[in-house]
Amino acid sequence: MSKFDKATRILLAGFSINLCLGILYAWSVFNKALVTDFGWDAADASSPYAVATVVFSISLLVAGILQDRMGPRKILILGTTLTGLGMIASGFVDSVLGLNITFGVISGMGIGFGYACLSPSAMKWFHPSKKGLVNGLIAAGFGLAAIYLAPLTSMLISTMGINTAFLILGVGVLVVAVPLACTINNPPADYTPEEPKVKAGQAPKVVKRAEDLTWTAMLKTPQFYSLWVMYAFAASVGLMIIGNITNIASVQANLPNAVYLASILAVFNSGGRVAAGILSDKIGCMRTLLLAFALQGVNMVLFATFTSEFTLIIGTAIAAVGYGTLLAVFPSISSEYYGLKNYGTNYGILYTAWGIGGAIGAAVVGYSMAQGGGSYTLAYTMSAAMMGVCVVLALVTKPISEQKMAQLKAATASA
Repeated sequence: MSKFDKATRILLAGFSINLCLGILYAWSVFNKALVTDFGWDAADASSPYAVATVVFSISLLVAGILQDRMGPRKILILGTTLTGLGMIASGFVDSVLGLNITFGVISGMGIGFGYACLSPSAMKWFHPSKKGLVNGLIAAGFGLAAIYLAPLTSMLISTMGINTAFLILGVGVLVVAVPLACTINNPPADYTPEEPKVKAGQAPKVVKRAEDLTWTAMLKTPQFYSLWVMYAFAASVGLMIIGNITNIASVQANLPNAVYLASILAVFNSGGRVAAGILSDKIGCMRTLLLAFALQGVNMVLFATFTSEFTLIIGTAIAAVGYGTLLAVFPSISSEYYGLKNYGTNYGILYTAWGIGGAIGAAVVGYSMAQGGGSYTLAYTMSAAMMGVCVVLALVTKPISEQKMAQLKAATASA
């Protein structure tokens, strides 16, 4: 089997693993069931999800460091195993603290460990000109999970109860994702990715090789802090919608059984990842982010007016595309600015913004519900303001200059 075939197999296996790890995006179904069946309030029902997002991002950093040193396979096996065991353990608890530990900490850690290894290994098998497409496809698997997990979870809960639903889904992760994790590895040291095909008479596409910077050098660049703030603010908006969409539909549009909105989120979230990845390969990462930020900002300004089923579907789709763009483009821009050698560590540090974004989103919802008498309107206003900040930062953030890069490399070498 040729090395190109191996690259394709790595990409497909990573996509499939993310279809299992994407259980996080079906939480809105569990959220609604915990409120209606167990009588939890909205804050308690959202807390395991919020804990999972924070633990996920921290674990991704740890896993990024480990996979840079040990390779992806062992870390992936550990991550997929923890995800399944955490879900199974969730089937034996019925308290807020219990679910915060089993789903929030154990499964959250497993998802982070698994997710951390997929993009780094896949990008190393493909030409740099395809990094956006590769990241988009890998990330799409995570988002697409909700297409089948949302209705499956809803069916399991309605027929067997919340606890049994956790058990069955956990066993599924162990049976499917762990064997796939055993197939993932980095290419050999002498491996050269296949050049992209071009039409007759056209010159091969030339992509400037990114300089490899360590995490300490990365933290000395202002671009990192700009990227971090953009990631945190934009992720908080998307995660707020994802984690609360079924409740939003019930409160705002009197749609008590709008589980299908989670599937709509998944479709457009995943489609946005692939489309944004392809677009970033053509027009650049920062321009793609700028378009997504502007679109999401306008959407948040209008979201409170979406009180019908049709308008809520449109708003949900736009929110999903805007959020999906982040998961495809930020990995690419991280490798573009800071290289692939230390990508696991560097992107792990940047990805802490995603975890903080989840916490910000949960806090914004809690504050809005408390101050607005059960309304999400204040949350939308605050989200629109954060997207405005992202637009400004996207306009002023430029690639690292060659002079600055040389200084950072020299400082790293001397250290």
